[in-house]
Amino acid sequence: MEQPAAGSPRRARLGADLSILVLIGVLLLAALGAGGAALYQQFYSPASFVTRYLDLLAAGRAGDALLVPGVAVDRATLEDAGVDPTASEALLRQAALAPLTDVEVVSTTQKDGISDVTVSYSANGHTGESTFRVEQDGWVGVAPRWRFSASPLAAVELSLLGADRFAVNGFTVERGQVSASGAEADPTTPISLLVFSPGLYSVTVDTAISESPGVSVLADAPLTSTPVGVNATATDEFVAVVQQRVEEFLTGCTTQRVLKPTACPFGYDVANRIDGEPTWSIAQQPQVTVEPDGGSWKIPATDAVAHIEVDIRSLFDGSIEHVSEDVPFQVNGTITILADGSASILVGSPADG
Repeated sequence: MEQPAAGSPRRARLGADLSILVLIGVLLLAALGAGGAALYQQFYSPASFVTRYLDLLAAGRAGDALLVPGVAVDRATLEDAGVDPTASEALLRQAALAPLTDVEVVSTTQKDGISDVTVSYSANGHTGESTFRVEQDGWVGVAPRWRFSASPLAAVELSLLGADRFAVNGFTVERGQVSASGAEADPTTPISLLVFSPGLYSVTVDTAISESPGVSVLADAPLTSTPVGVNATATDEFVAVVQQRVEEFLTGCTTQRVLKPTACPFGYDVANRIDGEPTWSIAQQPQVTVEPDGGSWKIPATDAVAHIEVDIRSLFDGSIEHVSEDVPFQVNGTITILADGSASILVGSPADG
């Protein structure tokens, strides 16, 4: 009977050990590959680059966000993108940022060396999505370095009537500080303001003469310009001052003892002669309103009533008739805010214009 070859069990055990070692090696390589992929995705991928930028905005670190490669932008790039190249950088600061939370990467696509990273987020309670373009910018050791191939900055084109001072997310600025024209800025010309995207920007007015509720705009598309219009309304205190000034003006008109007081919005016509001086009073003062009018304010046409007492002598027979009559009229006006903050009010009649 044939005997098995000596050492066969030993060779079998050796083969089994080698198989186990190979399997362990494969598993280790797979683990290393998975770990490396996870490490890349978390720290060295285009998505992680965008996320770090958004984390800076969420933390209010506007200065650091501006230093992220590809964020800062020159005037030529703005002009090429259709954004006003003179746009102010005043809002690129912590004080003008609104809360940014719930940032999540939605997708990453690559084409011709450019990665499009789409993220979702909540900007001060408003949900949105934005896509950022990222390209490789060399290496740091064995890790890729990234930059925005298109700046994530955007612009707000603010049309503001009724105020020269306003606040964006609570940060107060003056028109002359952010307009390219400075103190000579035309109040009817929109103001271009650079902002970080994504971000929610709420514009409010709260001054002694004008106010407005917040008007919000979500800047969610890089290198685009979003228009926003704010029409401030006159404060109750401002209207009260104008009302007082108009009443004082009309009361002053009644001191003129003539049929048609000079530079006043009311008068009385007669075909005969008057006997003695007429007496005027205001039977009903106008209830004025105040509205923005370009760079100034206006008082829209408002009804009022004057009252005249006068004796009329007939040219035919010399008889005298006493006239006591209400005289309806309308009053309007223009209001100019002077450099010292005072108001110049010019009262007139719609017929004057």
